Amino acid sequence: MEPNDQPAPLLEGRFEGRNDFIQLVRDALGVAAQAGWRELILSDSNFYDWPLGERAVIDSLNAWARGGRQLTLLAKSYDEVVRRHPRFVAWRATWGHIIQCRACPNADALDVPSMIWSSDWVMQRLDPVRSVGVAGTEAGRRVAARELLREWIENKSAPGFASTTLGL
Repeated sequence: MEPNDQPAPLLEGRFEGRNDFIQLVRDALGVAAQAGWRELILSDSNFYDWPLGERAVIDSLNAWARGGRQLTLLAKSYDEVVRRHPRFVAWRATWGHIIQCRACPNADALDVPSMIWSSDWVMQRLDPVRSVGVAGTEAGRRVAARELLREWIENKSAPGFASTTLGL
């Protein structure tokens, strides 16, 4: 990206459907890398239908990860991440020093927020089954989403999804 180039604007408003959701995740991680978002939170019950294993998404995450960044992941379980997104699992191992993973195994899967949060923009799936949600830059939306995620991270989860597996 050239020094004066600005990333393309992300969706402001409602989205609907799995394809729109998947493209929005791709776009958001690309913009995060281009705009240099310092902190990201990715939250979902299991990340089953997220495009985390795609080469383009990993390229965006690699570009984003340089220079004092912090990523927090929140999930009920990371089993589907391990099964469906091996590139992401390898990326997570490489960048483990900037990633905090939290798990809430006793939560109801539909209660775990499905969202991407940054201080610049937020996307939330209000209905993960149908991939219906809203996205935007409004301060109120970002603050409310951050407070919801803070409650889950600090009070309803514990460390999970280790970056390495120790064997005997």
